[in-house]
Amino acid sequence: MTLEDLTLDIQQHIDIKATPEKAFTAVLNHLGKANTRPDGQSLELLLEPKAGGRWYRDRGNGVEHLWGFVQVIKPSELLELSGPMFMSYPAINHVEFKIEPASGGCRVSLRHRALGMIDPDHRKNIGSGWTHMLTETKKECE
Repeated sequence: MTLEDLTLDIQQHIDIKATPEKAFTAVLNHLGKANTRPDGQSLELLLEPKAGGRWYRDRGNGVEHLWGFVQVIKPSELLELSGPMFMSYPAINHVEFKIEPASGGCRVSLRHRALGMIDPDHRKNIGSGWTHMLTETKKECE
């Protein structure tokens, strides 16, 4: 196994014709209750938007999966999450959302880094999942 096999570093961004405040609210919404897979299926995620707040999947009947914790929250500017996310194996993830004013609105930048025994199927699909989430965030704002 090489270092490349054990790491992941994805960077994406999207320009949104909305204020940073509106985009930040939409990011929180699409990490939580409005989060769906690209096929439209709900991931049943909940996000507690405060430092140390949980980001978790609530499947009902007491079945829950911890995805991570809010590491940093600066409303309208920055959100950082860290934890296992959807990886139920030895791995740790860090996801950062930066929102910066831009001409005509704002830019939402995402960086997802992971370290661990990353499943090849997860590696293959993570980028399209984040693209979907950012696209849905933009749709909500515009």
